[in-house]
Amino acid sequence: MAECNKVVTITLNPALDLTGSLDSLNVGSVSLVNKSNLHAAGKGVNVAQVLNDLGAEVTVTGFLGRDNQEMFCQLFDSLNINDQFIRVNGATRINVKLVEQSDTVSDINFPGVAVSAEDISQFESVLFELAQSHEYFVLAGSLPQGISPELCATWIDKLNALGKKVFFDSSREALKEGLKAKPWLIKPNDEELSYLVEKPITSLKLTQHAAEEIAKDIPNTVVSLGADGVLWHDESGWLKATPPSMQVVSTVGAGDTLVAGLCWGHMNNQDKHQILSFATALSALAVEQIGVGVKSINNVKQLQKQIQVTSLSVESS
Repeated sequence: MAECNKVVTITLNPALDLTGSLDSLNVGSVSLVNKSNLHAAGKGVNVAQVLNDLGAEVTVTGFLGRDNQEMFCQLFDSLNINDQFIRVNGATRINVKLVEQSDTVSDINFPGVAVSAEDISQFESVLFELAQSHEYFVLAGSLPQGISPELCATWIDKLNALGKKVFFDSSREALKEGLKAKPWLIKPNDEELSYLVEKPITSLKLTQHAAEEIAKDIPNTVVSLGADGVLWHDESGWLKATPPSMQVVSTVGAGDTLVAGLCWGHMNNQDKHQILSFATALSALAVEQIGVGVKSINNVKQLQKQIQVTSLSVESS
């Protein structure tokens, strides 16, 4: 029997994130980094940290390179997160994120480990064993070598068939294929929507139309708009949450924090307005720090009171 406080996050292609802050990026020349930070990451790992801070009982799984797993092991041990990652040959990738003073973030994402058929079999055994005792699954991030978008979609489909709520946050072909499996919630941004509908998105109205086009029969579509807030579409229509202006340190992890907030709200049976305002407040505060995590739940609740949540029609946007 699934317990409402338990959640599984799936990170198929985790990374060690090397974040560097610098005045400006000199492309093709030397750039001097003012300060740097290296930490265990990957979208599902980030979601797991936030959910753990909020009070969830978190299990993590996916594929982790044996050669440099120490920072991940230390993180999971320190947070008492249940580590069910499959260890595979090689080293987990390092992704570089360069944050300029102008708040521009340049991501340099490397390919992940190569996953074998045996690794996949082990992962499937773990995943569907966990499905016997968990209702909520967050599948987030890109795919490593050896995992096709079609295979990823079959896992969503199987979890759906078991009645699980799958929060799916990916991009490009993985997202495109995963949509066919009808996950319970997706969280694209404008750029990802534009890729899926193969045309530029230049207005709120076009964002809504694109989301409705790609998300037919998907119960919940949440679109992150960066500083402009968050859109949420379900069978009852559209909501928009607008945060106040924030002092941006880094936007890295803000989207993952949003997903964690949405998942936490549903796990606790909050109403839709509550879920959206809480998740938006969490995500807004995340841009004021390096790395992910909830530093003060009181700060989140205070900011939540300032989040404006309004109903939208497509025509009125």
